[in-house]
Amino acid sequence: MGKKIKVGLIGIGNCFSGLIQGIEYYTQNPSQEVIGIMHNKIGDFSIHDLDFVVGFDVGDNKIGKTINEAIYESPNMVNWVPKNKMPKTSAKVYESPILDGVGIWVENKINPIKSNKTDTQLTEEIKKIIKETGAEILVSYLPVGSEKVTQFWAQICLDTNCAFVNCIPSFIASNDEWGKKFAAKNLPLIGDDIKGQVGATIVHRTLARLCDDRGTKIERTYQINVGGNTDFLNMKEQERLVSKRISKTESVQSQLRKRLDDDQIYVGPSDFIPFLGNTKLMFMRIEGRQWANIPYNMEVRLEVDDKANSAGIVIDAIRLARLALDRGIGGPVISACAYLMKHPPKQMSDPDARNELEVFIKGN
Repeated sequence: MGKKIKVGLIGIGNCFSGLIQGIEYYTQNPSQEVIGIMHNKIGDFSIHDLDFVVGFDVGDNKIGKTINEAIYESPNMVNWVPKNKMPKTSAKVYESPILDGVGIWVENKINPIKSNKTDTQLTEEIKKIIKETGAEILVSYLPVGSEKVTQFWAQICLDTNCAFVNCIPSFIASNDEWGKKFAAKNLPLIGDDIKGQVGATIVHRTLARLCDDRGTKIERTYQINVGGNTDFLNMKEQERLVSKRISKTESVQSQLRKRLDDDQIYVGPSDFIPFLGNTKLMFMRIEGRQWANIPYNMEVRLEVDDKANSAGIVIDAIRLARLALDRGIGGPVISACAYLMKHPPKQMSDPDARNELEVFIKGN
């Protein structure tokens, strides 16, 4: 058996539960084609070469448990592999600082731990755990709006020589100062804000690009998303959505030859509907004009499982980060950021980003 990629997880929520259970689903069903990823192998690594060696969370019901136990704890909803069929692991979940990571709407559901440790004690403890477990890549799936906590973990990566995959819209890879810090330490960085396999924003930006490329004049557009998991409950707090709206809006604007005025585009989470669970609904509309100023419009309704939509993308990001580590490449991995993330350091069209990423994978 080849060498594994040792991964640390930050935020043991629905997204990671779906990622880990998905890998186990394919392990238990070897005849199933693995879908939702770029390639079966990136470098020498398949989806089965990921070793989740440590987790960090703030939930009192997750801290102290092994990862295979914690992924089934409330408020997580993913249950693709029955708990009694999930292999046991010795990798544990440890305490993460809360800082701004828990919004007012989700506090009762998460039940954050009441810590008796100072910030300095917790920081040193985390660094020690990362070194002891041998984690080489940290993956953050913190709640939207966790600006201070994301920066905390970015610094932890720098201090412990770990690559960083940032799946949320707190700007690290797309921030020039952070990018330079990771480059100086020769540590790969992939972010920011995961772009789902066939998610709301990639569908929106692809159709907007199509309309623009075909010579129509887009006059206004919107995208509204609703869902029923803690992600959407957290996003009821409008103050936590500033970076999320920037990320999603810029992802669409970047595909247009001429930007729409700010009041002619709306892209963002809209509301929490409890009974939807992990189902995410997207409603999108584009209005514009064609030849002789004749108007046209299109409307799209997309229904996806929010966790299945992101898991394969994150698995690719982890394998690409390891590829960059092995090649001694530090700082933002530009093509990986552009293809996998909504708010990369450099926006590209998705076909261009895919082509550049294929070149990167081949080592050219």
